[in-house]
Amino acid sequence: MSALANLKLVAAKRPMQLSPIVHRRNKVISRLHEQIQLAQALHEGKTYTPSKLKVVKNDETGETSTINVSKRIKEWWFVTDTGKFVVTLKYGAKVVEISKGKTAVELANASDLVPTLEILKTAIKNGELDEQLAAVSGSVKAGFKK
Repeated sequence: MSALANLKLVAAKRPMQLSPIVHRRNKVISRLHEQIQLAQALHEGKTYTPSKLKVVKNDETGETSTINVSKRIKEWWFVTDTGKFVVTLKYGAKVVEISKGKTAVELANASDLVPTLEILKTAIKNGELDEQLAAVSGSVKAGFKK
């Protein structure tokens, strides 16, 4: 018996581009992952500073090199004057309207921050906020047009 007989063979072609819906989901999910890491570090009393690669050019020699620099991440949450935490969901610099007229989630304390961000991440994966992301994406795109 052939070794390939145990495998399910299919004719498949990798798509060249992701659909805009999947692209928006992946973009927000990656940012939510960073927010979760930031919230976990806050809860543990640590700091979270991710790094990114940056290409720099030496003016004297004209040589380019790649260096690691720390990435700046802004928190998507803040504390109100009543002491409650409020979490917003962002697409780029725009705040996403989660429900009709509602742009944030109110939390009792900081320990609810990570579970709430995980719930938002799951909602995005399931496509529950695709319409809202599409609307915000359109307004972000409109800002780049002349």
